[in-house]
Amino acid sequence: MTLLQVRDLRLAFGGVQAIDGLSFTVDAGEIVSVIGPNGAGKTSAFNCVTGFYKPTGGSVTLDGAPVTGRRPAKIAGLGVSRTFQNPRLFGELSVLDNVRAGTHLWLKQNVFDALVHTPRYRRSEQEATDEAHRWLDFVGLRGDRAGLVRHLPYGEQRRVEIARALARRPRLLLLDEPAAGLNHGEKGELLDLIRRIRELGTAIALIEHDMGLVMEVSQRVVVLNFGKEIADGPPEQVRQDPAVIEAYLGRDADDAELAAAREEVRGVEG
Repeated sequence: MTLLQVRDLRLAFGGVQAIDGLSFTVDAGEIVSVIGPNGAGKTSAFNCVTGFYKPTGGSVTLDGAPVTGRRPAKIAGLGVSRTFQNPRLFGELSVLDNVRAGTHLWLKQNVFDALVHTPRYRRSEQEATDEAHRWLDFVGLRGDRAGLVRHLPYGEQRRVEIARALARRPRLLLLDEPAAGLNHGEKGELLDLIRRIRELGTAIALIEHDMGLVMEVSQRVVVLNFGKEIADGPPEQVRQDPAVIEAYLGRDADDAELAAAREEVRGVEG
């Protein structure tokens, strides 16, 4: 069943066409990686899906319902959550409170409850705390949760951001370069985490430059170049596509450069 459908998406900044007729889908429970050279339009596409950018053409639907141009909060409320290239956490809040912030979409309380601390407010606050601990356990962060999140190492901050995104109880999770800045061991743990998220029934769309991770975790790979889709299929098929190799290197590459590019797209390390 198709959960997310992007059709003929277009986005222009002045005279620059950042996205030019992009179409792709993400099925329920599927892991789809969106890859391409720098400036290919990957993050811009995510920003259109989540409402941070309003596309200049095309459509985005979630479970058949149109969401094109809707506000980010509304789209999040429909079951879409995301992380960013650089973690966007509340540095002056604790680790726990950063994840608790992700629960506001489903908490059952109103302004009156919060002002007078009604029993419903106390129950929902405890539920938010329990949920935050559960997701921090899930992503494998076992350390001090009362300390400020800005004091955590970079890799652990990424885990907190993923935990916060999961606390929103999404049907679709968008991860924007989650492996950036991680060491080899942390990337292995991320690979395991992405698979466990899928086992929950959550669909995942992933932007990533680490081709080893992409080729190992993805069920399908969508390749962009200059805002257009140039390939869409299983990893084995995409990594053999001449158009993909050319997009990563250009038309004038010599044989040695092309061979190196093929290795990069295939995700061969060492």
